[in-house]
Amino acid sequence: MPDDITLKQVIDSIPAEAFEINEWKAWKTVFLTLAAMAIGEVAIYYSPWYLLPLAWAWTGTAFTGFFVVGHDCAHKAFSKNKLVEDIVGTVMMAPLIYPYEPWRFKHDRHHAKTNMLVEDTAWHPMIPGMYKRMSPVGRALMQTFMGPLRFLASIGHWWIYHFDLEKFRPSEVPRVKVSLAAVTAFAVIGFPLIIANFGIDGWFKLWLMPWLGFHFWMSTFTMVHHTAPHIPFKKQSEWNAAQAQLGGTVHCDYPSWIEVLCHDINVHIPHHVSQKIPSYNLRLANDSLRKNWGKYMNEASWNWRLMKNIFVECHVFDKEKNYIPFDALEKSESPILGATRKIMPNTYTKGQ
Repeated sequence: MPDDITLKQVIDSIPAEAFEINEWKAWKTVFLTLAAMAIGEVAIYYSPWYLLPLAWAWTGTAFTGFFVVGHDCAHKAFSKNKLVEDIVGTVMMAPLIYPYEPWRFKHDRHHAKTNMLVEDTAWHPMIPGMYKRMSPVGRALMQTFMGPLRFLASIGHWWIYHFDLEKFRPSEVPRVKVSLAAVTAFAVIGFPLIIANFGIDGWFKLWLMPWLGFHFWMSTFTMVHHTAPHIPFKKQSEWNAAQAQLGGTVHCDYPSWIEVLCHDINVHIPHHVSQKIPSYNLRLANDSLRKNWGKYMNEASWNWRLMKNIFVECHVFDKEKNYIPFDALEKSESPILGATRKIMPNTYTKGQ
């Protein structure tokens, strides 16, 4: 993508109606998420054991819809009333035990520094020196959670970055405390109510398993949005906003039921071009971007081969190749990644 194209030029090419907030459409996303969650919970409660995985898959995806509504609120793309946005965002993310304001502060930095090496707060490749300084145990853990268990790595991100007050500016702390109080209230009140009515196994089936499903999609969506062998992460001195937001973000098509329950969050390029575009207008904006800037956009369809490529290859920053696998820095192939390559073949061959 040429260096002289600016992000403002890209934004200005999107029709004005894509930025318009429609309160009814916004609240429809809330009602859809609540209905999908209710259907899923009923299905879990009445399903025989062999149908539970299907019910969990549906309900975990519905849980992800809660997060996406909060996501729109955080970007001020849900309502013209900003207080309403903050209340809705806090309430919708509380059942996920995801504190709204801490996530919002961190996520704003991700948008400001998308695909900027080290500075991006979402996925980014590890610096070689950092990996080399790790202990053997640390390397094994990194290979595991950035390799075959990468689809659950968002749990670590959730725990590490959203509950420690010292990770926030003093001006942010009061709002962070409100969000922490909200998720604490849900856990203290909601969990005992679930257990009292359905038992520990009910809590496991009705909340924990869908919550893990939500984190599967959180991890998957986020890494697919910005991780591909040909997409570079750049140092701050080399970074270009238009290249990062338009050319460094991936549009990925998923099965239609996932797109519906997750409110088109994977129509992700227009969202990175401008966070002010509501979720229900992302496809309109994407069509415009395709027409005007399509040759610079990255598009894919979700499949396991795509995931395998990320699991076994996209680990460590390399100036020439963008990514190299962890064991390119080792004397021999990693047993963890080697086993993953055998289970998920044809994605990377040592030495190529």
